[in-house]
Amino acid sequence: MELNAHNKQEFPPMHTAEHLLNGTMVALYGCGRHVSAHVERTKSKLDYQFPRPLTDDEIRAIEDRVNDAIRADVPVTMEFITQADAAQRFSLDRLPDDASDTVRVVHIGNYDQCLCVGSHVEHTAQIGTFRITSTRWADGKLRIVFRLTPPDQP
Repeated sequence: MELNAHNKQEFPPMHTAEHLLNGTMVALYGCGRHVSAHVERTKSKLDYQFPRPLTDDEIRAIEDRVNDAIRADVPVTMEFITQADAAQRFSLDRLPDDASDTVRVVHIGNYDQCLCVGSHVEHTAQIGTFRITSTRWADGKLRIVFRLTPPDQP
């Protein structure tokens, strides 16, 4: 099996939390996955096409849902499929033009699945606690900024 080279080293807990936030936004609001992202070790931000600002109650509900998935300690697994098979389940819009025929699907339990080449934790309890630090809505885009507290810290 030949996969494309990956030129970035993600911080696995934060990158996996990105997947959980995407899964939450899709499940709660049907807004689709993020349209842009900046995922770093200490702070990350994801932008979504979204029709309005979030309320404080919605922000807490998103945090609770992501943290529930983290506490559930579900496995993060990989599946390798062809692009033809992937096209039946996922949008291939973000694949590079020179992507290999074999692609990787990352599964976080039954909570989220998507095409991804990045680094992830082995199970969600390794992520820590998820906290939204700010949100901003402008011109039909919602930005969510979040941080993690490692699992070994209070």
